[in-house]
Amino acid sequence: MQPYTPMDIENGPSAAVLRGFHEHFGGAPAWVARAPGRVNLIGEHTDYNDGFVLPMAIDRAVWIALRPRADRQVKVHSLDFGETHSFSVVELGCNQGGWIEYLRGMAWALEKKDRNLGGWEGVTAGDVPIGAGLSSSAAMELATARAFSAVSGFSWDAREMALLAQKAENGWVGVHCGVMDQMISAAGEEGHALLIDCRSLETRSVPLPPGTAVVILDTATRRGLVDSAYNERRRDTAAAAHVLGVDALRDVSVAALERRAGTMKPLTYRRARHVVTENERTLRAADALERGDAAEVGSLMNQSHTSLRDDFEVSREELDAIVALAQAQPGCHGARMTGAGFGGCAVALVEAAAAPRFAQEVAAKYQAAVGLAAKVYVCSASAGASVEPAGAMAEAAGA
Repeated sequence: MQPYTPMDIENGPSAAVLRGFHEHFGGAPAWVARAPGRVNLIGEHTDYNDGFVLPMAIDRAVWIALRPRADRQVKVHSLDFGETHSFSVVELGCNQGGWIEYLRGMAWALEKKDRNLGGWEGVTAGDVPIGAGLSSSAAMELATARAFSAVSGFSWDAREMALLAQKAENGWVGVHCGVMDQMISAAGEEGHALLIDCRSLETRSVPLPPGTAVVILDTATRRGLVDSAYNERRRDTAAAAHVLGVDALRDVSVAALERRAGTMKPLTYRRARHVVTENERTLRAADALERGDAAEVGSLMNQSHTSLRDDFEVSREELDAIVALAQAQPGCHGARMTGAGFGGCAVALVEAAAAPRFAQEVAAKYQAAVGLAAKVYVCSASAGASVEPAGAMAEAAGA
């Protein structure tokens, strides 16, 4: 079956899950849970090195319409994949792959914390592009956590839920990600990016510069994190930290790294140089956002892409092409690849008035240069994961 395309449906996925619930389960859901995807403005591959990241939650999300069950079973139909799966929160079984494992993994992590989970049935859909580096998996995990909080009655703590979602991805799904994706999906703030210290999980809310827009450029290329070089990069940076005698590369300054350059292999040094300089760029970008200095933020984004391409080697031809095209457009302050790399998306900071023209020009020139049709999204910063009574949602959607 061809995947459901949320934006082909009037009013988007929030209304679609309400209609889908009625069609698949009969009656009305009790709640609608939502969790956003994210775009990282700067701070790439720093999270698992205890460093700093500067993401924002985007106005694209995963939605789940649900109601409780009495038998501690979870039964979910995905409109995106046209599939229905079920599992018991008591006997979770084993990881068999596919989208349901993000839900099952979240149940596993919550049960490990003695949450005494209730069962539920639901319909899910989303408009976060899958595999594009915009954290559709974290959005699914946090929407699932919100669903379980509603039916099980436990209180919501964004930091704790982000850590449990990370545990689900690491220990159940098998992707050794840092905590950034889950943290921003859980704790995002409308109109703001969030500087996250990935060691302490302390956050600092920073406003986007007035008169700017964040534009996501989907290259139409995809990568699989479990099978990619992502885990290899983690090993490289861990090796660099070991040589330098620190717990994580977060603890190394640029000057200290330069002094020790000759003590490590050239490849290990380049990997470390990216992380160390990226942490510095991320802190500078947060300060520049607070000053409203879009030009400085853009310059730092450009430097970040060069470092990711040359030192960390996680870019690819299509990402480099779309970034170069974006950087050349009038009104663009800066652009870089975003996400783990090896495919997916770039992000640009542009003048708001120039955003529509910018989107058209980059998409057209990218297709001419590469032969792929890019999807371009002008995004706003949204709030983190939430759950609300379905009746209020249905009324707002006109369902």
